[in-house]
Amino acid sequence: MIEYAQSKPAYGEIEVETIFDTQRNHYQIVHFGWHHQRWIHQGVIHLDIRNEKIWIFCNSTEHDVAEDLVNLGVPKQDIVLGFYPHFMREMSDYAVG
Repeated sequence: MIEYAQSKPAYGEIEVETIFDTQRNHYQIVHFGWHHQRWIHQGVIHLDIRNEKIWIFCNSTEHDVAEDLVNLGVPKQDIVLGFYPHFMREMSDYAVG
């Protein structure tokens, strides 16, 4: 996850913050700051570990986080695309949840 936090938006005065709660298994990357005169606060990536599976709840990057996890050796059956409804997860190569 740290690698994803290295990418800072090219626009505005945006900060990148990592929020890692290792006791409760919540991991997030958030962008916040000013773009022109507008406040930006956006969750960019949100992962949780639940029931020994990695749940991806948000990924608004150009990276395929699920595929990156597979390339790191995580089996597809241990990854849940939590941003999809249950019926769509059944059609993916990943875990249903």
